[in-house]
Amino acid sequence: MNASAARAAAPPARPRFRDATDVVLPKIVLGPTLLCALIFIYGFILWTAWLSFTESRLLPRYDFAGLVQYIALFENERWWTALRNLAVFGSLFIAVCLGTGLLLAILLDQRIRAEGFLRAVYLYPMALSFIVTGTAWRWILNPGLGFQHLMRSWGFEDFTFDWIVTPGMSIYTVVIAGAWQSTGFVMALFLAGLRGVDESIIKAAQVDGAGLVRIYTRIIIPSLRPVFFSALIILAHIAIKSFDLVMALTGGGPGFSSDLPATFMYTFAFNRNQIGLGAASAMMMLITVVAVIVPLMYSETRRTHRG
Repeated sequence: MNASAARAAAPPARPRFRDATDVVLPKIVLGPTLLCALIFIYGFILWTAWLSFTESRLLPRYDFAGLVQYIALFENERWWTALRNLAVFGSLFIAVCLGTGLLLAILLDQRIRAEGFLRAVYLYPMALSFIVTGTAWRWILNPGLGFQHLMRSWGFEDFTFDWIVTPGMSIYTVVIAGAWQSTGFVMALFLAGLRGVDESIIKAAQVDGAGLVRIYTRIIIPSLRPVFFSALIILAHIAIKSFDLVMALTGGGPGFSSDLPATFMYTFAFNRNQIGLGAASAMMMLITVVAVIVPLMYSETRRTHRG
């Protein structure tokens, strides 16, 4: 019997303990995390969805009541104010962050001497929570303490900047604070994208006589489409779920003039004991997120597959 025949006739080798551990250990480690995600994310989404179809108030009820909470939601003038504010805040917040972030990234991409220091300065707001940002900007924008008070103390007696206490203008203070915090993050995304552009293409364009502005507008910025997409998804998500920034900065006021859907949901679910109405507003926020993000992701995925 030759050697190959002997190996074929030999009994199969028993799996070693280490091989079995390599297979089982990841499942043991990830299992609790997956179970918690299923329960505390998707499970509570389903629970909230069911509550939105009930007449729950102080405590949950589970008797099906149809669309009564959604009808009450869309008959509520405060909800429409929150939606209008979301449209204003979301559009301005995303536009300012994208525009300013791209401009700052282009300036830093010029290899200036203090790039490291400036990059740290622009990124520093990201180290703060929205609660801290809202509190700081509430002091800055307070007419009696902040910017207006400073300008008047310098002799500009007629200077007025009281948006934070003016209904109809307070939502713009949320835009200012939100853009201040998030622009540095968007700048970092764009800067990473700019540093990833093939320099041979830029040099070829320079050889052909293209100027710096034309190189950026015709070559570099169009190549940043994936960065624009990622930044848009992240900023849209932040805008729709914004809660702590509004609560710290304006508290939804004056009155409810700076309410957003998230603050509306919190107020009705936990302060006014209308859990069913709050659940209905939460489901509308989820639907809004899905309606914004899923088409964008689908479009980008199809574009990627087409090459």
